[in-house]
Amino acid sequence: MKLMKIAARVLLCTSIGLLSLTFPAGGLAKSRRPKSTSSVKPTAAPSTDGAKSAEAKPNTEWKVITVGPREYLTADNIAKFYRLSGAVDATGKTILLSNGRNQLQLTADSREALINGVRNWLCFPVVLKDDKLLVSRVDLAKTIEPQLRPHMLPRDGTIKTVVIDAGHGGFDKGAVSTYGNEKTYALDVARRLRPLLQAKGFKVILTRENDVFLPLELRARIANSTRDSIFVSIHFNATSNTAASGFEIFSLTPRGAPSTADDALALHFVNMQEGSAVDAQSFELSATVYHSMIGHFPEFDRGIKRARFAVLRHTKIPAILIEGGFLSQTADSKLIANPSWREKLAESIVTGIESYRNATERKERPMLAADYRTQEASKITVLDLAQPPARLETPPSSFGVIAVAPDADTNKEP
Repeated sequence: MKLMKIAARVLLCTSIGLLSLTFPAGGLAKSRRPKSTSSVKPTAAPSTDGAKSAEAKPNTEWKVITVGPREYLTADNIAKFYRLSGAVDATGKTILLSNGRNQLQLTADSREALINGVRNWLCFPVVLKDDKLLVSRVDLAKTIEPQLRPHMLPRDGTIKTVVIDAGHGGFDKGAVSTYGNEKTYALDVARRLRPLLQAKGFKVILTRENDVFLPLELRARIANSTRDSIFVSIHFNATSNTAASGFEIFSLTPRGAPSTADDALALHFVNMQEGSAVDAQSFELSATVYHSMIGHFPEFDRGIKRARFAVLRHTKIPAILIEGGFLSQTADSKLIANPSWREKLAESIVTGIESYRNATERKERPMLAADYRTQEASKITVLDLAQPPARLETPPSSFGVIAVAPDADTNKEP
């Protein structure tokens, strides 16, 4: 079995010292392509708490492999760097890399990955070549690194202001259900976010205070006029697939990569737009907020995704777009119509934003979905023992991480 060889090779990596990248997040994704045998020598890594560590001699190299027009790194090279060990699942197609603190699950020929227990959508599929599982250089720099080592991302000042953008408005109702419409729910959540964020010490700016229509470019200009700030756009989803449900979150697609919805990896998607100087920070913001949302709600995990929506494309500060459930799905639409549910959604978003600020200013490790679930489980719950629950616990997957159900509509952008 090809991947058994990968697992054996990865297990040997745990004895190799952890070294840091010599390039900033995003440096892996430079357009200049080195030779397939080239490498970058890293220096000693800082400790996980952000403190300085003793200098050490480099003992690993990033070995870039060129396949067609793209550059890749092997799973064992990644495991060596992050001190991960590996195991292959029963199908022989999926490998899990873990060190007890970080977890990375990859599947051959798939753009879907689990990073620290949450679904992520890679820019390019994982490739199996010459008995090696390969991850694109763009995904290592823009998807994996920001989550496994968020403390290493470049920082620029503090986070003082949050710009909240309630999607749609005025004649643009957005998605609709029998209970209400997207523009109304988005504004309600935005208004609920304001006092919660202010209580945390943030200055809050709403792009719209009332039921008015704002052009997308104006929303971005409002965000770009602020300093020491982040941008959070609130939306609710809809699709012709009435079974589609759950949360998803977006940040800007990196330059030279396709968006999540571009299944064909079409060249025009790759070349249509430039990226952003803060796309790594935007992705980290996506991850911290999404982990909080999924950690506080039993919603279906549709994943952390990429898109070139106008409000993300034109915004020059870290920016994300949240899809808080489907108005086209009966169960989701009932929940969204509940004011208490929307209040809890706002609280989870604020918790994620605060986690991002702590990671930015204090270099604290962001909480993960599993951490939030543990907190929720520790709360006292009264059970009706006369009617015990049908299932006392969710059976673990073969790796002991959250199983993700298949979703035929998961690549459809709103």
